[in-house]
Amino acid sequence: MKTKLIISLAAACVLTACGLDVPKAVQTSYQTLTVSKSDITLPFKYSATLKGTSDVTIKPQVSGQLMEVCITEGQQVKKGDVLFRIDSRNAQLELESAQANLLAAQAQESSAKLEFESAQNLYEKGIASKYMLDNAENQYKQAQASKAQYQATANRAEVNLGFCTITAPVDGIIGSVPVYAGDQVNSGTYLTMVSGNAKMYAEFSVSESILEERTHSDIKDTESLLAALPDVKFLFKNGAEYPLKGRITSITGTVDRTTGTLTCKATFPNPDGGLYSGVQGTVVVPIEEKDVMVVPQHAVVRLQDKSLVYKVGADSCAYSVIVSTVGISSGRDLVVTSGLEVGDVIVTEGANNLVEGQRVLF
Repeated sequence: MKTKLIISLAAACVLTACGLDVPKAVQTSYQTLTVSKSDITLPFKYSATLKGTSDVTIKPQVSGQLMEVCITEGQQVKKGDVLFRIDSRNAQLELESAQANLLAAQAQESSAKLEFESAQNLYEKGIASKYMLDNAENQYKQAQASKAQYQATANRAEVNLGFCTITAPVDGIIGSVPVYAGDQVNSGTYLTMVSGNAKMYAEFSVSESILEERTHSDIKDTESLLAALPDVKFLFKNGAEYPLKGRITSITGTVDRTTGTLTCKATFPNPDGGLYSGVQGTVVVPIEEKDVMVVPQHAVVRLQDKSLVYKVGADSCAYSVIVSTVGISSGRDLVVTSGLEVGDVIVTEGANNLVEGQRVLF
């Protein structure tokens, strides 16, 4: 034993004499934290699709040849702007014919009225019989009905003529336009969509338990609940954040039995038209957790399907414990729901390098 020690000392002297560094035992220190309770805001994220608050599908109400396409895809339009023109010649002829028939009916009504008034005057003088009076009255009523019928026909023809010019029903932006001038269209032909984009909906699904456990579960009516919910953010697919915040403005009253979720809509202002219908992204709902155990995210070691935290024992050694977490990070901290107690001392910095039972130096 002494021989081995002497040889080791001699080797060390030789290495030192040769100017070589001798490896030294390096003690690693770890940062620790005493577990306590505090409040934290967690960003719950949900996939969402944007839609204009008044998206209107444009289809013609009359059949005919499309004479003019007055807009282009992506164009901003105002309510009443002309979008399409359909060949109106047949509609114009129908209107003129209906108006001519109406004039004839009006003349017939005037004549029948005179006959009725004359018969009424003669009857009062005892010259005409009751039969003649009743017959004249019936003729007059028939003429009135005929006039009303032709008036309705003329009105319908006028409306159909108006349908030949298709205008924007709302302010918004034009979607795809799959038709061209010269196409034959009818009431089933899709022309375009006008997306009313002054405000945009982001539709997403929320777990029922989230609303019950992590929001104002004491509020029963929907209107008060919506008012109490926080402002939300919208993230584009590339991670960029939309600069204006939105509000959750509707929650469906029924739960989807298959998924156990409620459908929500968040409304975002869109004054510059930077949001478009069909854009997919993420709605971020900040939910505040009160009086919960919060630990740094890097203190939790992931091992397959388990989450471990190293707790420092009375002997200053670290021992792993399995913990349960909410699963959503604030970006820096996690909420621990089981596995730790208030007052426990855990390793934060360097937890990934620990070995079970390793002494932790303070």
